[in-house]
Amino acid sequence: MKARETQGMLLGLVGVMIFSLTLPMTRIVVAEFNPLLNGLGRALAAAVPAALLLAIRREKRPTWRQVKSLAVVSLGVIVAYPVFSAWAMKSVPASHGAIVNGLQPLAVAIYAAWLSHERPSKAFWASALIGSALVVAFALHAGGGALHAGDGWMLVAVGIGALGYAEGARVARELGGWQVICWALVLSAPFLALPVGWLAWAHHVAHPGPVALKTWLAFGYVTLFSQFLGFFAWYAGLAMGGTARVGQVQLLQIFFTMAFSALCFGEAVAPSAWLYAAAVIATVMIGRRAAIRTAPVPVRA
Repeated sequence: MKARETQGMLLGLVGVMIFSLTLPMTRIVVAEFNPLLNGLGRALAAAVPAALLLAIRREKRPTWRQVKSLAVVSLGVIVAYPVFSAWAMKSVPASHGAIVNGLQPLAVAIYAAWLSHERPSKAFWASALIGSALVVAFALHAGGGALHAGDGWMLVAVGIGALGYAEGARVARELGGWQVICWALVLSAPFLALPVGWLAWAHHVAHPGPVALKTWLAFGYVTLFSQFLGFFAWYAGLAMGGTARVGQVQLLQIFFTMAFSALCFGEAVAPSAWLYAAAVIATVMIGRRAAIRTAPVPVRA
């Protein structure tokens, strides 16, 4: 594997480790916050440091073509994934949601083939499909033979969120990894201000009540890390190592989320979950060695 691809895989892994706490933290937040307020509110809050960083660095404004791409990024990673995953966390444990989230790498690879004209080999597609089959099998097994309503919300979050990942990786080759999420947050902020303000008033200001410190800390995490800093490494990794290949690293998020959920939040994880996770990790290692043809594209560091 080329040095740039290896660096991209490592950056992707850093992003995945940061994202691995998103579902557990979201589960804490939605116990007191409206899921829609959590999903949109964290993006509006993250737009503040994003705007400051762009201003300090005096970054050049994106072109109209890039703005259209950033709109797709916003739809996927600022609106759809945070909102629908928050709804899912109202009804399923974070460790279970993490397994359904394991379908995202396959969706990212499909979008990469469409948007970035990446051409993964048959071996790559085989490993990706096996990994996806394993996560579906686990979801059925853990759900007693049937999917829950929360799994449906997670599937919607995964399907649309993967589009934001793939399109963000494509435009990151032009703008840079951290610039993509910063511009997406800043450009979406004016559209989020009104609904977030209304939700905050309707659910919290008009009906005041104490909010636990752990809820504010969890909201701070999904704002600063899940919605902001995690994407610095993630988009840079996707752009450097290839969207489809590095996207498969996200299957490891299953392991990290289950481990954090069990160790930090006391969620019960069945022993079979670890067997499924180990099998999925094996598919990532196989896919890592599979060939993927990509057109040479200059990457901005």
